[in-house]
Amino acid sequence: MMSSTLIPSGYQSALGLYDTQGAIGCVKRTFEAALQNKLNLKRVSAPLFVDPSTGLNDDLNGVERPVSFDIPAIPCTAQVVHSLAKWKRMALYRYGFSAGEGLYTDMNAIRRDEEMDALHSIYVDQWDWEKVITREQRNEETLKQTVRTIVGAICDTLDTLKASYPAISVELSREVTFITTQQLEDAYPSLTPKQREDAIAREHKTVFIMQIGDTLRSGIRHDGRAPDYDDWALNGDIVFWNDVLGRAFEVSSMGIRVDAASLDSQLTKAGCDDRRTLPFHRMLLDGTLPLTMGGGIGQSRLCMLLLGKAHIGEVQASLWDQKTIDACREAGVQLL
Repeated sequence: MMSSTLIPSGYQSALGLYDTQGAIGCVKRTFEAALQNKLNLKRVSAPLFVDPSTGLNDDLNGVERPVSFDIPAIPCTAQVVHSLAKWKRMALYRYGFSAGEGLYTDMNAIRRDEEMDALHSIYVDQWDWEKVITREQRNEETLKQTVRTIVGAICDTLDTLKASYPAISVELSREVTFITTQQLEDAYPSLTPKQREDAIAREHKTVFIMQIGDTLRSGIRHDGRAPDYDDWALNGDIVFWNDVLGRAFEVSSMGIRVDAASLDSQLTKAGCDDRRTLPFHRMLLDGTLPLTMGGGIGQSRLCMLLLGKAHIGEVQASLWDQKTIDACREAGVQLL
């Protein structure tokens, strides 16, 4: 992947390195507690790697290569997780969670094919959460109310952060605008999907872009989604307008998960019928696994947004190509 790092002209961080570290800790402690309390979640331990034969790894858009390594003692070839979307649902089943209860965990991953720019790193850190729901709750209103709850927790975290670090001037809107990808295409037919996100976020500040994964009337998809975790009719991305970068800024991908019917349909649409024989997928198709909803919330992404940072390397330690290092040095951006 090529790198593309553009730092806004005149950018200067509100916090130095020392205060940045304290502020990152404040964000993570405050938001994690709020997420746990507002969604009734219990913290669990999660794997860094899985056996690919289980079908538990997420294949994202289907082209990203997982980091793999052999384990002579087992023996098998393990894969570093891309996400925990499927593992979480299996854990809810194995641990005996009931409807209304859920789990969250720290998800750390390596996505070696990730594009390197101001928002992306090969190191991924998220709060991954998943919650058992009833058949009656598999609807758009449940999804919207959960989005409002998460946005409220983010805004509460910003208020707490600014009380301790008054130099931070970030402002976020608690009011969420909901729009589907088809409505976005209809509103901005001449724009690319990412340009549409910029346009809607610039106007409404806080947006939940719904129904990601299926083909639009134009014949394209707004963005890629694996066919075997989110229901493409009941999912979306939480996006804020980022004043520092002057663009839409995604902090969470989430949704109500597939049931047997939507998995059956989406596997066929995606040309992934071969997955039906994998253990995870068999348990979904036969109704063994609980109905759930869940998502991932980027830890570095959230810190970057709330601290008003221009590059994700200001809030996480990773490896960067020389072009990125040089661009940040010239702009006075200090990478961790």
